[in-house]
Amino acid sequence: MKIAKLIREKAKEYRDYTTECLSEMVKIPSVSCAEEQVVLKIKELLEKAGVKDVHIDGLGNLIARVGRGPKILAIDAHIDTVDTGDESQWELTPFSGLIKEGYVHGRGAVDQEGGAASMVTAARILTELNYDGDYSIYFTFTVMEEDCDGMCWEYLINEEKLVPDFALITEPTNLGLYRGHRGRMEVELYFKGLSAHGSAPERGENVIYSGARVALEIEKLNRRLKTDEFLGKGTITPTLFRTASPSLCAIPDQAWMHIDRRLTWGETKESAVGELAQFCGDDVRIEVPEYDNPSYKGRVYKIEKYFPTWKIPEDHPLVQAGVRTHQQLFGAAPRIDKWTFSTNGVSICGRHGIPCIGFGPGNEVYAHAPNEKVPVDHLEKAAAFYALLPWILEL
Repeated sequence: MKIAKLIREKAKEYRDYTTECLSEMVKIPSVSCAEEQVVLKIKELLEKAGVKDVHIDGLGNLIARVGRGPKILAIDAHIDTVDTGDESQWELTPFSGLIKEGYVHGRGAVDQEGGAASMVTAARILTELNYDGDYSIYFTFTVMEEDCDGMCWEYLINEEKLVPDFALITEPTNLGLYRGHRGRMEVELYFKGLSAHGSAPERGENVIYSGARVALEIEKLNRRLKTDEFLGKGTITPTLFRTASPSLCAIPDQAWMHIDRRLTWGETKESAVGELAQFCGDDVRIEVPEYDNPSYKGRVYKIEKYFPTWKIPEDHPLVQAGVRTHQQLFGAAPRIDKWTFSTNGVSICGRHGIPCIGFGPGNEVYAHAPNEKVPVDHLEKAAAFYALLPWILEL
C-alpha cells in the first residue's frame, strides 16, 4: 500500500523531531489541574507543524483538527501526570527529558506524553499529505485524567459537542492493540459510633471495631467477585481508614474508609454498592463521591467517581482496522489485549458507547513508577500508526 510506505518513511524522517517534542513536554511539570504550561507548549508545537485548526476549550483541553470529512475520528492523549513520589528512587531527575541510549526519560514519558508527542508528529504528517478523506481527525490533548479519568471527555462530549464515530486512545500498550479494560469506582464508608472515656470502653461503640469487621467482610467479598474471560476478575480493597474522637483517651465515634473497586464485565455501580450494603449496618453510610476540583482554567465540572467498564469485540470494524494498520506498517498482526488500569475510555466507550481502541508507546509497568522511560522506536511507530489509521478506516 503506497500511502503506508510513505507514512512509514515520514515517521522515520521525523523520528528525532518526535523525540525532541516529547523531551520538551517532559521538562514541564504537569500534574493534574496544573497543565497550562505543557498545553501551551503542545499548542506551539502543533502550530509550528503547520496544523491550522488548534484551540483550547473552556476546561483546558487542547484540540487540533486535521481534515474536514463528515465522520469523526478522535485520537486522545491525556497530558497531565502524577507527581514524582520519592525522588531519591529516581536515577535521573524526574523532569530531565533526557534522550539517552534509545529512550526518553522522565515523568510522563510513558503515562502518557509519549502518545501525545507521536500525535503531534501524526498531525504534521497528515497536514503535509493534505489529508482530505472521510474523517475529520481530532487530536485531543486532555487534562485531569489522573485525577478523574474520563471527566475531560464528559466535558468534550457534553459541552464542546465533540462526539466521535471512533476513538483511539494513546495510553501505553507496548505497541499492542487494546480493546477494553475494567471499570472502577471509588466508594466511601462513613461509620458512626458512640464516644466514651477510654477507661470504660464498654460504655461506647468503637468505630475501629465496626470498621475492622467491615474490612474483613470486604476481604472475603474480594475473593468471590465475578470474573470475565477477557477483562479478568473484579476487585475491591480498602485503601484508607481514618477515625475521629474527642481525645486520645476517648472511644472514637466517627470513621471514614475509602475503597478502591475495580469492575469487570457485568458489574455496575448499583451491583457494587448492593454488595457492600449486605454487610454494612444501618450505622454505616455508603457514598460514591463526586469529583469537583477546578481545572487550571478555574472550571469546575462535577462528575460522580464511577467509571464504567468497557470493551469492544475483536471482530469490531475498528479493531480490525487497527489490525490492518499494524500489518501494513510493520508486516505482522499486533498483540490484542487490554489495559490493567483505567483510561479516558470509561467515558468515551463506557458512558457513551463510542467504540475505542488503544495503541500507545511505552510499557505500562512504568506508569506511576520511578525511572519512567519510553523507547524512541515506539514513538516513531506510534506516529506512523496514528497517521495511517484514517486511511485504513476508509477501506
